[in-house]
This record gives sequence, structure tokens and C-alpha cells, in this order.
Amino acid sequence: MKKFLLIVAAGAVIGCNNAGKPVPVDPAANSTSTVNNKPQTAVAHSSENQQPKTENGGSKSGWTSGGDPIDTAALDTAIKDAEKALASKPNHASAKKALASAYLKRATALTDARQYASALGDYRRVLKHDPENGEAKQWISQITMIYDSMNKKYPAEGEEPPPLPFKKES
Repeated sequence: MKKFLLIVAAGAVIGCNNAGKPVPVDPAANSTSTVNNKPQTAVAHSSENQQPKTENGGSKSGWTSGGDPIDTAALDTAIKDAEKALASKPNHASAKKALASAYLKRATALTDARQYASALGDYRRVLKHDPENGEAKQWISQITMIYDSMNKKYPAEGEEPPPLPFKKES
């Protein structure tokens, strides 16, 4: 048994020693190389961890409205009702919270449907009526971070699209 383990260990050591070595790149052979005479491995040549290339000189591309259309009729009605209640009592804290809650419910549904540009608008509306709402703050931050990571602009405040139209199947 000991001999078998020694043979396996020796094979592993020999196998590891026969691994390919980094090969120095000759800068004269490749004028586009930015090598500083250090050997490079395959990892150095991968596209991993590199910024995406943009077609417009490095600036972010415009945002698009996308996702899955969903039926927001009930959520829209709740928002309209909460807006009417707030209009009748403009300084009433519970009316503001109710409207913020209605917008938050629709924003959550839009986020689940991947309609991020529309959801962003609703999360921003939540903060107008409930400035301390941590969930809305977190989602705004997360959505804008996603757009930034994709090197895309996100809608400015007030430019967010409405939810995608939902067509009921007959």
C-alpha cells in the first residue's frame, strides 16, 4: 500500500514539473505588445476582468426599456386611490406613507418582471413621499449599479418609461 501511495505521489510531482512554463514575449516581434519583458500566461491574454468596449468612444450607451409585460392594473388603481387620498390631505403623514407603499408594490412587481427602467421611476417616487424608505434606496442603488456595470445610461429622474403595456390573451 505504501508503494502505491509513493508511486502516485511521484507521478503527481513529475506531472506538475512538466507543466508549461510562461514564455517571454519578444517586443520586437510584436510591435502592438505592451509587454514589459515579463513572461505572460494565458490568463494575461484573457478578456476576463476587462472593461467592455463601446462603439461610441467610451461613453455609455443609452438605456432601453425591456423586461416582461405584466398586468399592473390593480397596482395602478391603488396608486390612483392613494394619490386622491393624499390630494385631499396633502400634509397627512399616513396618506404619504400609503402612496409610497403603493408605488413600492408596483416597483417591486416591475423589478420582478425585469422592467428596471420603469421600476427605477417608482422607487424614486417612493422616496419623494417617504424619504427614509431603505428598500427603495437600496433598489435605486442596485439598479443604477447594474446599468453602470453594463456601461449603459440609466433614465434620469423624470425620464423613466411607464410599465410595458400588457395584452390580455383572449
